[in-house]
Amino acid sequence: MTQILVIYESDYGNTEKMAHAAVEGISSVPGAKAVLKKAEEISADDFVASDGVIVGTPVHMGNMDWRVKKMIDTVCSGLWMQDKLNGKVVGIFASGGGFGGAGGGVELTFVSLLNNFAELGMIFVPLPKMTEGYKKGGLHWGPYGRSADEDMNNGGVNSEVLTLMQKHAMHITRTAHALKEQNIFT
Repeated sequence: MTQILVIYESDYGNTEKMAHAAVEGISSVPGAKAVLKKAEEISADDFVASDGVIVGTPVHMGNMDWRVKKMIDTVCSGLWMQDKLNGKVVGIFASGGGFGGAGGGVELTFVSLLNNFAELGMIFVPLPKMTEGYKKGGLHWGPYGRSADEDMNNGGVNSEVLTLMQKHAMHITRTAHALKEQNIFT
């Protein structure tokens, strides 16, 4: 059984919707199990028990949610000292609004997340541009759910982004399963 931990925080429910779509994608892969938790609920044991991790955050001023950062600083730091996350698969996603149609700092958020996961020795799974729905909410870093228009009117993430999230979660799960089968990092 390949276990994928989906971690998220959400302000208006959009990142949470994407997290649930990830769970659907993971659950559609034979032999896979999804565990869904908010960042504030995560323990070191949750990370260790998983073969892969998918982390989602709302974008806050071009950065990750403070609760996600707190989880990285408090839970992951001890795992880093023990090399417990080396070789585990990681994928990311985000939601947010922002002026100008540029996604309000989502790329900075993604890079900030990945900086932490690279330090932990995790293997990042990008979002290929050929993935169905990529044009509606994809960046090479991962799915991005645009939740507000350019005037900051919250409209929520669309169904195309949720489908993209499912596809990306399936890809991450298959990658984690393949690495687990090869016993490369155990």
